[in-house]
Amino acid sequence: VQLQASGGGLVQAGGSLRLSCAASERTGSSTAIGWFRQAPGKEREFVAAIRGSVRYADSVRGRFTISRDNAKKTVYLQMNSLKPEDTAVYYCAAATGIIWSTMDEGARYDYWGQGTLVTVSS
Repeated sequence: VQLQASGGGLVQAGGSLRLSCAASERTGSSTAIGWFRQAPGKEREFVAAIRGSVRYADSVRGRFTISRDNAKKTVYLQMNSLKPEDTAVYYCAAATGIIWSTMDEGARYDYWGQGTLVTVSS
């Protein structure tokens, strides 16, 4: 499956953005779609993931919402109350046969999109 991430941009602190991850084919209910991010000079980190259930990193819980539109083959990441520390390249990824407890492990994901840059100014 091919993934296309979009929706990044420049926003002021406190603002909102919605990222989209469009898949080239319909994914089954056992496929998880996750968002990860990588800031300059830092390691990639988990942000959120959705399969039947959702999971969030502590740093974004309550501010970000992940959702899925199966008809459009798209997963969204609504990001509110953005902070400068949210600045990063955001990647979406797909994993099959993943369980909830490992949805935050990037190594479990088989397919990755190209990334979209989010810049939050202070």
